[in-house]
Amino acid sequence: MKIAPQESPRVRKSITSEPAILFAVARRLFAIAADSVQEIRSTDSIAGAASEFESPDVPTVRHTIERDHRQYYVVNACAHFHLRIERPTLVLILRQLRVAVLVDCIERMTELPAVYDLPRAFSGEERRWYRGLAYMNDIVIPVVDPRGFLTAEEFRRLDAALHPAESEHELEGVASK
Repeated sequence: MKIAPQESPRVRKSITSEPAILFAVARRLFAIAADSVQEIRSTDSIAGAASEFESPDVPTVRHTIERDHRQYYVVNACAHFHLRIERPTLVLILRQLRVAVLVDCIERMTELPAVYDLPRAFSGEERRWYRGLAYMNDIVIPVVDPRGFLTAEEFRRLDAALHPAESEHELEGVASK
């Protein structure tokens, strides 16, 4: 009788966890990488600093705020994700981007064990919104891509609407060449 060699147990490839902030928008749970968020403020604390701003080209942005001599466009997450509009209580001021996001609440800080690629079923604008999915405690949580809140083109349109004189001057410079 020949004895089969014993196989060593298969080791699952280790996936590094990542710190994240779980937040709610219209009673839906989302995650964002903790290092993507510079600051979390209550809407009451920034109400005096917010300026009303409306751009028909980008309906998700209705306000701007200035923090540390930098202008941020405030994106309503309910409008962005096409969810029922609720009264947000917090603002996530993002790092590296001129975006602040209105959310309903912070659920908790956590470690995401892994972020998995989006399935092919995500085929529309949600491919831009999310960078993947996380699975925690029998719940699938979309992990937000901070760059998905505003595109480069939307930034250009918003900047042009916010500073029309500068945009006209740039256009005149291009036309005179």
